[in-house]
Amino acid sequence: MDVLKLLEAATLFVPEKIATENDISVWDVWEYLREDEWEVALGLLEELGDVHSLPVSFWENLATAAEQMRLERSAAWCRWRCYETRNGIIRADLTLRSASEARRQSPFDGAGVLRPMWNIGNCTSIGEPALNIARLWVEFVPFLELGGQSSVRLAPLDPSQWQHLEPGQVITMHEDRSVAGTAIILEIQRPATAATE
Repeated sequence: MDVLKLLEAATLFVPEKIATENDISVWDVWEYLREDEWEVALGLLEELGDVHSLPVSFWENLATAAEQMRLERSAAWCRWRCYETRNGIIRADLTLRSASEARRQSPFDGAGVLRPMWNIGNCTSIGEPALNIARLWVEFVPFLELGGQSSVRLAPLDPSQWQHLEPGQVITMHEDRSVAGTAIILEIQRPATAATE
């Protein structure tokens, strides 16, 4: 399917009544599609998807369109949103340790590449802390600097292990045995069963 058809198909999932904070609606997307401004239309659809819970098919269409346009970060974001639609959203405020306190000596790409371990309060059968893996998406910035702080999204390898988390809970990030960062849970959204198809 070509880019235009993918974007047109995605617009069909967006209710006409929803709009972004800037009053952008699906009608604005159609205008950009008519003018062959596909990248702008894609960006607006991503924004509309953040305003209203939309199905996995919406995000899959956007991801495929972004891949065809060679917009790697947009494609990665839309694939990330596919995961969140199926498994729920976990947002946290992460503070990384400085270079003098941690093993890591360089910033990392915030687009869901890093897969650190997390101490989320689970224990092994003998009572030791069990670490759980979750990919990390840094919101609003492309890289997270050492000693930096940002809101992040987590995509657990096994979401069932994360069901006990609540806003305000503190968890720690690990890239080895030492603590690489500390995060405070900001938001937990369970998957909406109606939005999974």
